[in-house]
Amino acid sequence: MNRYQRQIALPEIGMAGQQKLTDAKVLVVGAGGLGCLVLQNLTAAGVGTIGIVDGDLVEESNLNRQFLYNNADCGKSKAIAASEVLRKQNPNINVISFTCDFNRDNAFEMVDGFQIIVDCTDNLPTRYLINDVALVKGIPMVYASIHQFEGQLSVFNYQNGPTYRCLFPEKANIESISCEDAGVLGVIPNLLGVMQANEVLKIILGIGYVLNGKLLLYDGLQASSQTIFIEKNPLEIQHGLQNGLALRKQTQRKEVNTIDAIDFLSVIENPQNLIIDLREEFEEPQLNLPNVQKVPLDQLEKYLESVDKNQKIFLLCQYGNKSQLGANYILKLGFNQVSHLQKGIAALEHSKLFQS
Repeated sequence: MNRYQRQIALPEIGMAGQQKLTDAKVLVVGAGGLGCLVLQNLTAAGVGTIGIVDGDLVEESNLNRQFLYNNADCGKSKAIAASEVLRKQNPNINVISFTCDFNRDNAFEMVDGFQIIVDCTDNLPTRYLINDVALVKGIPMVYASIHQFEGQLSVFNYQNGPTYRCLFPEKANIESISCEDAGVLGVIPNLLGVMQANEVLKIILGIGYVLNGKLLLYDGLQASSQTIFIEKNPLEIQHGLQNGLALRKQTQRKEVNTIDAIDFLSVIENPQNLIIDLREEFEEPQLNLPNVQKVPLDQLEKYLESVDKNQKIFLLCQYGNKSQLGANYILKLGFNQVSHLQKGIAALEHSKLFQS
């Protein structure tokens, strides 16, 4: 445990606290200025499973504040580029990358299995969606936003506390202003991202005072901060809960079939089955089998355009999360016989596929 010995030495953490971090599963929505610092700090602390959701590509204008990326990453998926760096930073954690936006069609599937959602987005519709999904799932939303030289931070849906809607009731004519439009000093998202990571760690460890029912306001030009209290609004909480429940019902569909490693070995021998490996090229170990197609998740829909809707399809990925997401998605496209490998490639490590 040499990597974590300094934080294990803290009486509030110790070995029991480090185990809590190892067992934790955190979903970070947005891998921009806020998300980069959240991801780096959670990775360094040893949070066991980290999900990254971002459908954008790295641009040169990102590089002055998004330190996970460099010039060579321009044009690459942020989620993929970030996951590559994080795996090098700490090979002992599980990083799951989603190269798509967090939206109404996939929100509940993405959140499934995660304990905390970290909102590192820069648009209002996504924030309301994160709030409502987190409310239905009964998990906290760690929020931050930035504007020029200022930032704000809070934790919503935590221990029956206020929600994002309590602070900002939704208005049809409200529009969000992005960093691209308003500008931002590069250190501001980094400061707020570190603060978000701190709130996440406190929630996981059950220590300190979480910003529940409070909004921290930070002014970088004046080097000042203040904290204001947020009142619960039962009507807004009910509104968010109803929205979330309606969305969950709307997106519910038949269960995805799962297969275990033993069944997969027989499936893979049948040439009539379509077997798709959703992993990226860099992910190991490789399955060099003639009847396994390599199709990254973001290319899956296009690949299936010419495939019969009654074709038996089996999806696999590294740990089973991405394949389940993909299976749910293509069921929605009308495919009838879709299964995914439970626990992913990790479940096959001791099979005959890797014994040659």
